[in-house]
Amino acid sequence: MLFDPTTLPIADRYKLLIGGIIPRPIALVGTVNAAGAFNLAPYSFFAGLGSNPMSLLFCPANKSDGTEKDSLRNCRSVSEGGTGVFSVNIMNQENIRRTVAAAEELAFGESEFELSGLHPVTCSTIAAPRVQEAGVCYECKTIHILQTNPGAPSGGNVVIGEVLAVHVRDDAINERLHIDPSIIQPAGRLGGMSYCSVRDRFELPMGRAALDLGQK
Repeated sequence: MLFDPTTLPIADRYKLLIGGIIPRPIALVGTVNAAGAFNLAPYSFFAGLGSNPMSLLFCPANKSDGTEKDSLRNCRSVSEGGTGVFSVNIMNQENIRRTVAAAEELAFGESEFELSGLHPVTCSTIAAPRVQEAGVCYECKTIHILQTNPGAPSGGNVVIGEVLAVHVRDDAINERLHIDPSIIQPAGRLGGMSYCSVRDRFELPMGRAALDLGQK
């Protein structure tokens, strides 16, 4: 079937994105506003960007009324009313329910940390909190925000951050800096309300060697 996104309602466009781009890693993003209040929210439109400088991105879409989510407002520069920093926390399967609970839209003054039962920890280089239960955490400063449709319902926003520090569970990384997914046990997002775990794994060489391997 062929679809023209411009003829579809926003909700249906979203279904085609989250149903086809799978599995998606989940970034549990910790931010702080100018008044010092913490915010925590999960995003599965998330990826690494590059290693020089070490950088990543996550995409907090606008709310249904076109206003910006707290994560985006907090990530903005100080001159724009934010603090310009954020943490990306990689949560394990054991904590997926608490991770997803942080997506709840709370009234002003309520805390996603308190709701979810997750615990904030002071970061080493930034004012935003990280999550104690995370297997991996990236402390970031915002270096660019790209907006595809400012002020529009579900308009896209790309927050690009330079990684200033990385926390990894001591038992999950070796001397070669290889992180063991069997210990981190990250959960991934699928379409709808579905999630997945990292269980079955296989290895392949890069490039032409991958084809050669299949012929043996």
